[in-house]
Amino acid sequence: MSRTDITSPPQTEGAPTQGSPLSNGLKQRHLSMIALGGVIGAGLFVGSGAGIAAAGPSIVLAYAVSGLLVMFVMRMLGEMSAANPASGSFSVHADRAIGPWAGFTAGWMFWTLLVVGVAIEAIGAAHIVQGWLPGTPSWMWVLVFMALFCGSNLAAVSNFGEFEFWFAALKIGAIGLFLVLGALAVLGVLPGNDSPGAAHLLHDGGFLPTGVNGLLIGLLASLAAYGGLETVTIAAAEAKDPVRGVAKAVKTTMWRIGIVYVGSMLMIVTLIPWNDKSVTESGPYAAVLDRLGVPGGGQIMNVVVLIALLSAMNANIYGSSRMAYSLVSRGQGPRALGKVSGGVPRRAVLASSAFGFFAVLLSYWYPTTVFAWLLNMVGGVVLVVWGFIAASQLVLRRRLEREAPGKLVVRMWAFPYLTWLTLAGVAGALVLMLMEDDTRVQLYSTGGLALALALVGYVQQRAAAKR
Repeated sequence: MSRTDITSPPQTEGAPTQGSPLSNGLKQRHLSMIALGGVIGAGLFVGSGAGIAAAGPSIVLAYAVSGLLVMFVMRMLGEMSAANPASGSFSVHADRAIGPWAGFTAGWMFWTLLVVGVAIEAIGAAHIVQGWLPGTPSWMWVLVFMALFCGSNLAAVSNFGEFEFWFAALKIGAIGLFLVLGALAVLGVLPGNDSPGAAHLLHDGGFLPTGVNGLLIGLLASLAAYGGLETVTIAAAEAKDPVRGVAKAVKTTMWRIGIVYVGSMLMIVTLIPWNDKSVTESGPYAAVLDRLGVPGGGQIMNVVVLIALLSAMNANIYGSSRMAYSLVSRGQGPRALGKVSGGVPRRAVLASSAFGFFAVLLSYWYPTTVFAWLLNMVGGVVLVVWGFIAASQLVLRRRLEREAPGKLVVRMWAFPYLTWLTLAGVAGALVLMLMEDDTRVQLYSTGGLALALALVGYVQQRAAAKR
């Protein structure tokens, strides 16, 4: 690869697209909030209950270990994205480092993950609103939410930025208030509550009440909660100062994961017995608020979860449309999706929203089973994407050091040792998925998707080489 590949500007990702280029409508405050709020997702508020029930207090260790893996992944992604900001993010990096087939596979796998995620989040949000308004059908709310966020993403990238700014502010405020209340309760200074000390950590079966197997199940659950952090590197390509935005976001990943994920898990298992039924029935955060006597704690958390789901919908429509645009601009997708008007790839937005609209029918036909079916489709995709990120960084870091060392604004720690450790961690997580009955089907679905895309990408690469 030539030096021009290493030093190309953000939007020159391949074949020319039709119309105007993507806009630079995201401000630094948008990127900052996307980075802060992106770490607080519905997986944390909802999915963590299953992890706690499986691992007990050792869920804190599970989140710490998986959080360390995510920090390494984000550091590597930040290194590559700060050096070469692109709307395709890791797909572009895999293309440059490994080959077009790798960029094709990583990009379309992530696109699939996001568009299915849009449907999952729309259905989840609809169920919450239906609980408040039981006379309304779930499919109607799926349609309302899809129309709202598809429409806002069609209009301008600044709409995405503004929605995420306020969604993130609300999520950060909610988790911050939860941590403050929890800390006061742990210290025994919250009125009406005595400090539990270490009773729930050590005396309800011990720190590892379900053994190492429970810890491993909790580890898999925690990994699923971290998905979505990659969006900030996609969004950075449409910021006025993408390099600064990526660098700042990545450098704050450590304390964000430590406080939000590990800190809140520690707070939950300290304040409430891990085997309390309300942890899975109401959700761990709602269960703690109810235990602390916060009026309407369950409903408060329903509002927070709804905000997290809508935020994820908005981010996933945005991220999937930009990934599709990037793939098409490199000749790896239908050229019709590459048209940009008003700084927005509107056809890519519509294509990326299509499955979410199809979820309106799915939620009507299969209201009780569609959620689990959709989750099984994409359960292991994020691990495959992380594997591509680590493999790409191994190649591109050496290339950058040789050809453009000044572009290494962010550097991966202890390269290449921690990169190899990350690859080993990803491989280990995939093996764990194979060992567990609940995740084996997800792994098979992910593996089949990866192999099919890799084959198509390879054939396309060979055909392009012959032309």
